Amino acid sequence: MRVAIIGAGKMGRWFTRFFLGEGDSVIVSSRGKEKLLKIRDEFGVEITDNVKAVKKADRVLICVPLENFEAVVKEIHSHIRPDQVVMDICSIKERPVKIMHEYIKTGITLGTHPVFGPGVKSIENQNFVLTPINDEEKLFAREFKSWLEERQGNVFIMSPRKHDELMSVVLGLPHFLGLVVCDTLLNYPDFLETKKVAGASYKMLLTLAEAVASEETEFYTSLQMNLPEIEKIEGLFLKKSEEWLNMVRRKDRSAFARKMELVKTELREVNPDYAGSYEVMHRLLDAVKS
Repeated sequence: MRVAIIGAGKMGRWFTRFFLGEGDSVIVSSRGKEKLLKIRDEFGVEITDNVKAVKKADRVLICVPLENFEAVVKEIHSHIRPDQVVMDICSIKERPVKIMHEYIKTGITLGTHPVFGPGVKSIENQNFVLTPINDEEKLFAREFKSWLEERQGNVFIMSPRKHDELMSVVLGLPHFLGLVVCDTLLNYPDFLETKKVAGASYKMLLTLAEAVASEETEFYTSLQMNLPEIEKIEGLFLKKSEEWLNMVRRKDRSAFARKMELVKTELREVNPDYAGSYEVMHRLLDAVKS
């Protein structure tokens, strides 16, 4: 099988390596000539423009930012053959899926979201979300799900809207929290001193904050501006923050303790695996670092 990868960014490079490891032939296209040449030199793959890549491929994987997605689809849509499959990897699904259906009238399209970054070594134990919206896509999604599961991936099939609602929490809230925490700490005069005496919980928080702040600005901005439930969940977070802060302001020990015990009880009810110990903290720290 020959796979055309449109986009030579970090995830484009990741999938180039992945499909080559699967024994597939890979052709890469991108508007960024410097990144494209680096991929060619690193992997020995053919590079070309978007249209030529599509014409030579069996499957097309679009790995470009959401802001550039429609322009790419408009460029290639008239060259898609009935036997081809076109997939995207955007972290938001409703809009790109709509764009693909608006322009691509032949072949099969499928919204996909690999819920991991370019630092992972393989798809083993990594999460994928597939978002088919018609019978043809659902059939292919089931086949693709089996293929990914054979490689030990964790695959979930849902609607584009449901995906975006969940990602408002899964991606949007941690990114928002990380940025706000980082901004807060940078305004604390003894920030560097705090790092020297940090314990497990602060290290976990600091790792999240620094990791988020160091990521690509456009990607995070796009998530915050486009996820459908982002204002609702982040507004709830701010409301809850104010509730807890008011108890601290009042020095209301009993109210704070009751609230904390209530949170513990509710967490145990919804999550039987909750350990309630520093073991959890260390596991979270390891997860953030990975």
